[in-house]
Amino acid sequence: MESEEQRRLLGHFVRAHRERVAPDLPTRRRRTPGLRREELAARAAISVTWCAWIEQGRDVRASPETLARLAVALALTPAERAYFFELAGRGDPDIPRSAPSSEAPESVHALVEALEHPAYGLDRLWNACCWNEAAEHLFDGWLGPGRQKNLLRYAFIAPSARTLLPDWEDRVRRLLAEFRADYGRALNDQAMSALVDQLKDESALFAHEWNAQSVLAREGGSRRFMHPKDGPLMYEQHTFSPAERPDYKLVVLFPR
Repeated sequence: MESEEQRRLLGHFVRAHRERVAPDLPTRRRRTPGLRREELAARAAISVTWCAWIEQGRDVRASPETLARLAVALALTPAERAYFFELAGRGDPDIPRSAPSSEAPESVHALVEALEHPAYGLDRLWNACCWNEAAEHLFDGWLGPGRQKNLLRYAFIAPSARTLLPDWEDRVRRLLAEFRADYGRALNDQAMSALVDQLKDESALFAHEWNAQSVLAREGGSRRFMHPKDGPLMYEQHTFSPAERPDYKLVVLFPR
């Protein structure tokens, strides 16, 4: 759903780009630069009234197909078109809906391998998609051959997580609140919904906290661990998302 601010920004965007488009036939006198509203409407096969309402920031609820025609009429670049659809709160119907990849972006993989401190990558479902030796040593019950790679399932269900995390209950509550922020951006992702349903069945605490509706941004900060071999450890955690795949995360832990 578009907010009032989104509609206002969308209206300003459409008007600015309408005024940049050259008319099909040059005329001697024009009061405004670029296309007139009726010319843009004709190009996009929509009514002049709708053009005016969009530019005025009204809640017209245009369909993705209508917006696609408007984007073509405005001659938007790929980046401009992506921003346009983001403001409109719609998915671009001309972008193929391919299955999400489980492969870590090359940038995440390269950084994980280059770092000496614990580092790992998470995909959109918070499955570990890559990690280095330091991370595998720290998270012995989670990372490594034959392990369950989902961070939420490990944190909420694996007995070793309760040992590794001295403040286990607080940590998993925060973790779930951070995951919900991602969930809210992917409401039509069936795999993500299925993961939530499974975890609600597998963990009473997960089900309780999910119903609590807590939402938090993923933030860095101090992280304490009680390692079975190394004893108490303290790290500073930082999380990054690659520009080319913002649904992935790179998590790095620096010793303190």
